Amino acid sequence: MDGLLSSDRRAIGQEFFARARARLTLDVPPALTDHAVPATRGDLDLDPSLWERAGVAATRPAAVLVGVVDRPEPTVLLTLRTADLESHAGQIAFPGGKIEASDASPVAAALREAEEEIGLDRGLVDPIGHLDLYLTFSGFRILPTVGRIDPSLVLSLNRSEVDEAFEVPLAFLMDAQNHALHSRDWKGVIRRYYAMPFGERYIWGVTAGILRNLYERIYLG
Repeated sequence: MDGLLSSDRRAIGQEFFARARARLTLDVPPALTDHAVPATRGDLDLDPSLWERAGVAATRPAAVLVGVVDRPEPTVLLTLRTADLESHAGQIAFPGGKIEASDASPVAAALREAEEEIGLDRGLVDPIGHLDLYLTFSGFRILPTVGRIDPSLVLSLNRSEVDEAFEVPLAFLMDAQNHALHSRDWKGVIRRYYAMPFGERYIWGVTAGILRNLYERIYLG
């Protein structure tokens, strides 16, 4: 999708939202809280047999906002987490976190976390639907919510959690040629994962895996 005119990128955005509304729903998958229900996506979905060898279990429900800013050239809103957090410190992530008992739904949790982390007014977010449940090595069962964000957004960062918020062109992230497969050793297990380097931004791991799932749900099948 590189080398496109602005009009082409705008058309990509319109097509993306139309496809997302047709292909996604806000139905909550039972596997979010019922661990007996199979969940097929996650840090090891490229090598499912490694879950047992890795000796980890994902048990904590969480929600993230996969926010697409409806600009003339649509973008995906991402954050750079601070370096002293307990989980995924210094990494690029979606706004989000643990689902609290007080949250009415995973959507409510994602919007609350986005408001707390980066000051995103939840009234500017139009939730469209959920991606597949994503299980992580760090123990979370993440339900990503895709949402359209009004381009009038003004952010205010919580510096204890987020160093920076930035946007990456949707066209770049939805181009399969930009989805590189890498591998690394994790406690004696060779783990394969997606990476989507964009300039000085190294998007990888959970975030890249969710973006790959977004691509597959919207453009494949």
